[in-house]
Amino acid sequence: MTFNGIIVGAAVFLSIGICHPAVIKMEYAFGKRSWWVWLVAGLIFSCISLFVPNEVVSTIIGGFAFSCFWGIHEMFLQEKRVLRGWFPENPKRHAYYEARRKGLER
Repeated sequence: MTFNGIIVGAAVFLSIGICHPAVIKMEYAFGKRSWWVWLVAGLIFSCISLFVPNEVVSTIIGGFAFSCFWGIHEMFLQEKRVLRGWFPENPKRHAYYEARRKGLER
């Protein structure tokens, strides 16, 4: 019997659990313009996973890399959630959000 699938599944579940709140916090602090951080992290973890000799660890790192890539998509969706009022907006960027809301009304 092997537990590799359960280990990988739990690790990827944990990585999604880490990335989702991180996306929310990054959008709040920096806006969607910080999407490139997720791209760089995903590329770095993808490259690392290629050179790790252990298949389970390599798979876990690859899963984390693609959670980072998914974070790019979530970053743009998070801005839309903020614009709809589902999440709090950063008061320092209120003018930006107002301009976006007016642009979306057209």
